[in-house]
Amino acid sequence: MGKPVDRPAPRFTPTTHSLAFTQFSKDQRFTMTKFRKIALALLAAPLALGIASCGSNDAGDEVSGDAIDPIVAPEGSAWTETVTISEYDGYILGNPDAPIKLMEYGSLTCGGCANFAQTASEKIKTEYVASGRVSFELRNQIHNGIDLVLARLVRCGQPESFHPLADQVWINLNDVLTRAQANPQALEAAMTLPENERFVAVGEATGLLDFFAARGLSSDQARTCLADAASVSAIADRSNQQSEELGVTGTPTFFLNGRKLGVSQWRDIEPMLQKAGAR
Repeated sequence: MGKPVDRPAPRFTPTTHSLAFTQFSKDQRFTMTKFRKIALALLAAPLALGIASCGSNDAGDEVSGDAIDPIVAPEGSAWTETVTISEYDGYILGNPDAPIKLMEYGSLTCGGCANFAQTASEKIKTEYVASGRVSFELRNQIHNGIDLVLARLVRCGQPESFHPLADQVWINLNDVLTRAQANPQALEAAMTLPENERFVAVGEATGLLDFFAARGLSSDQARTCLADAASVSAIADRSNQQSEELGVTGTPTFFLNGRKLGVSQWRDIEPMLQKAGAR
């Protein structure tokens, strides 16, 4: 049985005083690099994740059931355009009452998550979510400060823009991370600013404001979201709490109808959806 292919979430505490970044390599995998020492406590909320290893995700019992008939969306709507925010601050694409619920904990700087998005995202939407039988929820696990800023920016527009923006980050992750690492001096200077200016400056220093502006999120809107430091910190807090509560030790980690899966590749997950009734 396959194991998650990406790294575990690093351990971050207010006393580590470092920010981990990632670099995209030619073989589509990510390696950790600590190219710059930055005070994490100045950039993000405490990210005290008690994390073991990525390969520690044990598979639960498989979900199985009879074939489920398609469920028609309300008149004038489509399940692929329906997004609901869950109590865990996850973004549920599709029928919120779908009998088959696939949920991913993903990091926006995670190579395995990017690979999954590139290979599976469109098929999940068109072949499973569109039927009303399957919903797909994405929740963020935060691995580093850039990850945290990205997680706030994909939430900055309407709920319906969350999944497309996350997919755009993953599709262009090489470029996103290259830009993020291009100007460490400006990034370090951002650390000295007041809290309501700090994340905005990080967005500028990393090129993320321009990246999202090119995808429909105006710079003014992005600045407003990043200036709300409390909302940024809340994302980190939820990541900590949920990772501990659900035993999420790395990304991508998938749950099917509440049961943690021990696989992270679409080729392994799709048969599980079909066995659960999406066939």
